[in-house]
Amino acid sequence: MSEVSIIGLGPMGTALAQTFLKNDKRITIWNRTASKAESLVRQGAVLASSAASAINASPITIICVANYGSSASLLDTQEAASALAGRTLIQLSTGTPQEARNSEFWARERGAYYLDGAIQAWPSHIGAPETVILFSGSSTAFQTSEPLLRILAGNSIYLGEPVGSASAQALAVISYLLGTWLGFAHGAHILESEHLPVDSFGSMIAAIAPLLGEEAKHQGKVIQTGKFGNPESSLQTSADSVERLLQQATEAGINSDFPRFALPLFAKAAAAGYGDEEVSAIIKILRGGPAS
Repeated sequence: MSEVSIIGLGPMGTALAQTFLKNDKRITIWNRTASKAESLVRQGAVLASSAASAINASPITIICVANYGSSASLLDTQEAASALAGRTLIQLSTGTPQEARNSEFWARERGAYYLDGAIQAWPSHIGAPETVILFSGSSTAFQTSEPLLRILAGNSIYLGEPVGSASAQALAVISYLLGTWLGFAHGAHILESEHLPVDSFGSMIAAIAPLLGEEAKHQGKVIQTGKFGNPESSLQTSADSVERLLQQATEAGINSDFPRFALPLFAKAAAAGYGDEEVSAIIKILRGGPAS
């Protein structure tokens, strides 16, 4: 019998399988497109004939596909669902907290232990001691699977029984990343408009990354406690900076979508009387209006 089965051999699923093989684990794999399994079979993996066969082959099954809809299409068959009874199912597909709750309910109805996970890394990071994967759901499933999971991510973190926790944390990180990616691209465009090199921009951001991390920790504490007063740099100061971004874009004739998106949110917050508070007071606007 295999120690673990993996369903889904996209870039991430393949990285998971390769990491287990490098650590001498017996694995069974399955993918709709069987050709994606060929190199893994040559490395020692066993290719199952179906998703149900893969589940039957191991006490633990990891499914890692594009989304929960794709996952359901593979698992919600009579054969696969029946095979899950008494086994552990670990969902590493991308989804929302509600999808995690729905998936847990479905798995429990079929007698499976369910664990929901969110990978906070790219495929090339799998297997590293610092790599983070967040997990929530069955504590029994996590305890049983933990030795295997720490092979994939040395910094595997269990967030508790509420199964939507991992997905919620992951989406919060994605929200942060989307803002930084858009901001980075706009910043690069500013440099281009002044005929300045862009290749050192990333190095500059990396140099101040510790400060940015501390700022994120600070703003998280501010929001959690609701103590928005006495900022070192106020929301109004940030609003003024967004106006400078828009001014520069207009003067340079470059795309201004990013500052134009942000400015109304800051303007609403300032108009609501939050200008002298921490920049994170903008969450009061996102919540739907003035708050105490």
